[in-house]
Amino acid sequence: MLDKLHSTLVHQAPALFRLPIKLVPASAQKALMLETLKRVFREALDDGEFEFLENRWLEVHVRDIGFKSYISFDNDKLVVQQDIEAPDVRFSGNLNDLILIAARKEDPDTLFFQRRLLIEGDTELGLEVKNLMDSVDLDSLPTMLRQGLFSLAAFVQKGLQAPAPLNEAHYAHKI
Repeated sequence: MLDKLHSTLVHQAPALFRLPIKLVPASAQKALMLETLKRVFREALDDGEFEFLENRWLEVHVRDIGFKSYISFDNDKLVVQQDIEAPDVRFSGNLNDLILIAARKEDPDTLFFQRRLLIEGDTELGLEVKNLMDSVDLDSLPTMLRQGLFSLAAFVQKGLQAPAPLNEAHYAHKI
């Protein structure tokens, strides 16, 4: 019973986040994204490893919650925008998959070949972004952020391993 509840919660969480994400002002989303990126990539920023993104745009799209953010690098600083015309490369995936990638519980290449992670546009730039993400030393993250990420990923992973909720299994057979 608890496993089914856990699984249902993990599978339904993106739908629950969709409305609150839309209600949060773009300026607050932008500020939160920028601060999170600064903390996660502190060492890479200090070492100048974001120069490859100068005058180029990365779109991060969390498909199932309808969130998009655009990241670039200008004057030795990360830049985050909520909307631009044409990103150079786009990373898109569902919330649960992106959480697992961030915590290194899933391999991005595996999800890419399963079409659960999409990388579109400038493939060379996409590879540089992926390599930068892989180079992050998770142990260097602030303790609260690291522990929160690992706990969330473990919760998601366990929920995805449990049998799919009844309504999802029912719809999967209809397709």
